Amino acid sequence: MQTEVVSKNFPLMSTANPESLEWLLNVSTEHQYPGGRAVLMEDAWGNAVYFIVSGWVKVRRTLGKGSVALAILGQGDFFGEMAILDESPRSTDVIALSRVNLLSISREHFIQILFKDSQVHHRMLQLMVRRLRQTNLRLQMRNAPPAVKLAHTLVSLGESYGLESALGKEIFNIPFQDLADVTEITVEETTKIMEKLDEKGWIKIDSSNSVINLINFKQLINLASRA
Repeated sequence: MQTEVVSKNFPLMSTANPESLEWLLNVSTEHQYPGGRAVLMEDAWGNAVYFIVSGWVKVRRTLGKGSVALAILGQGDFFGEMAILDESPRSTDVIALSRVNLLSISREHFIQILFKDSQVHHRMLQLMVRRLRQTNLRLQMRNAPPAVKLAHTLVSLGESYGLESALGKEIFNIPFQDLADVTEITVEETTKIMEKLDEKGWIKIDSSNSVINLINFKQLINLASRA
């Protein structure tokens, strides 16, 4: 992978100097996982930071014998950085939703790059603040109607990871249970709302290609703003 690709595809590295990018590639490790495979288990948090080159993953919390999805992440995002700075025990896993390609950088090397390149350090703080604001917004929307909450989830996924296509923004066909979990509504509500949005022509679920086309993104944004 070229340094220009890293800078363009990973927001965390968008302001890094060329030397940092070259060094990052030299110390990173490539990984590939099929859909359904555990990418990061509970006892592995804190060992490395992972960058999503392609594909989709979910962060899930284990609850007894079950689990609940906490977040959906796609191309260009990263995970594992919090555990490097906070050594408290983890009860979360990361699972590949689709075939996923990752780059990992060890804890020691990631801390080094934060000290070596102040722009990377500053950029990471910006992205962590953005995640905190997103969490606060989800809390503010907790009492919003299910359709509004689900529209907000779809808009967030489209804005963060959506690929432009002839039918609008394209995201992975995320299982309804996982969509329900991250939206904090029931899977029954999720199913009904997604079917309704499909009937309206606002989205198109293409199961054969494992994608959801967000066709009328403007209407989804309007719906999400009705909180």
